[in-house]
Amino acid sequence: MAPSNSPQHWFDLPRAPAPGTAVCTASELPDGQATMLALDTGAGAAQPFRLLLLRDGPQVRAFVNRCPHFGMPLAAKQAQLISKPGVSISCNVHYARFRWSDGGCESGECAGEGLMPVPLVISPDGQLTIAAA
Repeated sequence: MAPSNSPQHWFDLPRAPAPGTAVCTASELPDGQATMLALDTGAGAAQPFRLLLLRDGPQVRAFVNRCPHFGMPLAAKQAQLISKPGVSISCNVHYARFRWSDGGCESGECAGEGLMPVPLVISPDGQLTIAAA
C-alpha cells in the first residue's frame, strides 16, 4: 500500500508544474513508446518533476514517474523503463504493472492504486503543455 501521507493528485507533489508549462512537442516522442522526461519547474528545485509520456500516434498520455506503492520513480533511467507499448508499464523496483491506457494497476503490489495522470493539452502544431487540473 502507498504511504498514508502519499499525495493523491499530481499537483500536490513537490515541484509540480503549473498549468500552461511547456512539456515538449509530440514529434519529439517516439510513437508507440513510453518516454521519461524531467521538467525543470524552477523555484530553485534541486530535483526536476518527472513524467512518463506515452505516445500512440496523435494521442499522448502523461503520468507522474512515481510508483504509488513506494513513491519512487518507476525507473531512474530511460534504459531501465519496463514497458509493453500500448499495453503496460512496470515498476522496475517491485514489478507492479500498470495499464498503458489509464495507469491503473494491472498486477503486483498496487491493488487499488494507479499511476497519477497529468492532464495535457496538445496544440494544433503538436506542442504539449500541462492542462489545468
